Amino acid sequence: MTETAQQFRRALESVFGRLDWLPVADGHIHRFHVPGDRSGSLNGWYLLHGDARPVGCFGSWKTGGYHTWSGARQDAVVRHRWSGERQATPQAAPELERRQRNTMRYAQRLWANATPADPSHPYLLRKLVQPYGLRQKDQQLLVPLICGSQLLNLQRIAPDGDKRFLKGGRVQGCHALLGTLGASARLYLCEGWATGATLHAETGFPVACAMNAGNLLAAGRQLWQDYPDCELVVAGDDDRLTPGNPGRSAATDTAEALGCGLVFPPWSGEEPLSLTDFNDLAAWRAQS
Repeated sequence: MTETAQQFRRALESVFGRLDWLPVADGHIHRFHVPGDRSGSLNGWYLLHGDARPVGCFGSWKTGGYHTWSGARQDAVVRHRWSGERQATPQAAPELERRQRNTMRYAQRLWANATPADPSHPYLLRKLVQPYGLRQKDQQLLVPLICGSQLLNLQRIAPDGDKRFLKGGRVQGCHALLGTLGASARLYLCEGWATGATLHAETGFPVACAMNAGNLLAAGRQLWQDYPDCELVVAGDDDRLTPGNPGRSAATDTAEALGCGLVFPPWSGEEPLSLTDFNDLAAWRAQS
């Protein structure tokens, strides 16, 4: 996988100049700063599949360029098996990037026009947490999803707890950050925002919320790319009543893949098995 990423980076560098990071081969659109562009801009984008038949594509929204790339040739059986799925993906990337860019602009407008979240919002009261910088539009809380310090999407939380991302927006690799991340700081990585708010309140450390189990690994990889000196600790959910315990499995797999710390809610044995995360535990203790 590292060899594929290095080969793909060389292809990127042939167009954009020297890059000091390795691409992530997860099949999702990633944005990056193009050397020479305005500081803080993320005009470059790429998509890379690092499976049996490595393929990718990349371009720049500033220049409009679009390039495709394929890795070392594999045997005929492997090429045939992957060709149908992978050949179509790079061609679809510009349209996906267009939708994500439009949603990003919409998210930034919503965020700019929203007001600070009301601490008495029903969801916050039920979860027993403070707003921690959230904003509010009408009755919906707005949770900012960022990547590389840029706001790309929002999660909207209704008073009854219903959660929705903006349609067409990027989630993979993004996170919602509570607190300020300094050099070599401990950083907790969890699933939901309320869980992150509880962790931040109880530990004082910054917390990145991946929003769901399926995004833990992608968010963790992006965080280590952005903050290579942080002490990353995965704070997993423990879905004890769900077959396969997806929360615990995803957290364990993420910690193993990243080689970082791992913690779960410290159950005493008295709590209902329906409790799954750090916020559930804190709320149950407060009300017991």
